[in-house]
Amino acid sequence: MSNPRNPSQPTPVPTLEPENPAHDSDWPLVQLVPVSSAHPADYADDEAEEFEAIDGDADNDDFDDNDSAFGGSLIGCDTDTLASFITDYRYENGRRYHAYRDGEYWGPNDEPANEQQDLAHHLYLMTLEGRLHVAPLDNPHNILDVGTGTGIWAIEMADAYPSAYVIGTDLSPIQPLFVPPNCAFEIEDLNLSWTYPKNHFDFIHIRELFGSVTDWDEFFSQAYNHTKPGGHVEILEHSVCPISDDDTVNEHSFFTLWGKTVLELGEMFGKSFNIWEESKARMEKAGFIDVVETRFKWPMNGWPSPEFRTHGNDGDKTWQRLRELGIWNQLRLYDGVEGFMIRLLTTIKKWPYEEAQLFLAQMRKELKDLKIHAYLDVSVVHGRKPGGKRRHSGAPSNSSGGYSALYPLDNPIPDGYQGITSGEEPI
Repeated sequence: MSNPRNPSQPTPVPTLEPENPAHDSDWPLVQLVPVSSAHPADYADDEAEEFEAIDGDADNDDFDDNDSAFGGSLIGCDTDTLASFITDYRYENGRRYHAYRDGEYWGPNDEPANEQQDLAHHLYLMTLEGRLHVAPLDNPHNILDVGTGTGIWAIEMADAYPSAYVIGTDLSPIQPLFVPPNCAFEIEDLNLSWTYPKNHFDFIHIRELFGSVTDWDEFFSQAYNHTKPGGHVEILEHSVCPISDDDTVNEHSFFTLWGKTVLELGEMFGKSFNIWEESKARMEKAGFIDVVETRFKWPMNGWPSPEFRTHGNDGDKTWQRLRELGIWNQLRLYDGVEGFMIRLLTTIKKWPYEEAQLFLAQMRKELKDLKIHAYLDVSVVHGRKPGGKRRHSGAPSNSSGGYSALYPLDNPIPDGYQGITSGEEPI
């Protein structure tokens, strides 16, 4: 599958050189890299002070421009040097990983992984019937997408709300260069102190940060502090434990072993994969009000039919829509399980590469079995920060289209097709 926004490029030659350790987490790159000429005016004073402070430290004797450990000055240096630093990627087991804050995130940032992220975006759009969000936004001006990945949500959100300024943050600079003028991307670690003004964002969007956050209570506290009174935060996450409503998944199933393994890896890594069922309670603990949770289900393949379907907490989807979600979810998982697990299995659990690949191969085999009616739970939670002007209930959402389908999501799946089955490979 090709990415329509990022055509495939030749894979760089892997390097075994150690990661550059010189960049200290006390210097978020968002303060150093000029990412956009369209920054809001209210950032100007803060940025001037930040850059003045940084330039003032440029002559510090602790930083030697000729030190080989640096490979060039990072403080007061030009953007070419910074670009080289953050793109000096780590390579493991044939996959490419982020350089900035090396090891903070388990997923690759290479082209196959980026395609999986865009596929996940399509899954969430189908789940929400074409909507980019469910929070009741009213003419938002400042929007933050935390862990933006390829930036596809931020870009579409900027198109949907042309009067808003949308910022996407990530550890990897993998976003496209040509974006709407009201959209920008910044290199940032979400586990560090946020560098934005408090009470600033009308909407903060969070999606698929499972296994990425060290302290979810602190994370939601920061989200609360940086949300404008009356603003909204929305988080979309899914379970990593396949289950069923008809006992075709039981304690002896491989899917059960898979889920237990992922949860165990999250505990060992210090970053939980179970946030999907904790989001509502943690948002309320942080101080958000009017917190609403909606549950959905993603089948593991195209097994739904008039005879077999999920039972409740599935968004009242038709079996046809459930089958479509299952086919896309199967494709995403079939092609993406290596990127999802290989680093955690080999570095955290210390499995040999060959053993990890056998485990992943078993997962792909299970994904083809239409007799197993497994699915992943999905939660969409949004809440509001107290204060501000409350949006009148029943008022129409922004007419730009951000709260309604941006394009048709007609079912493109041929009748009778149920996804990859035994003996088949994805196209």
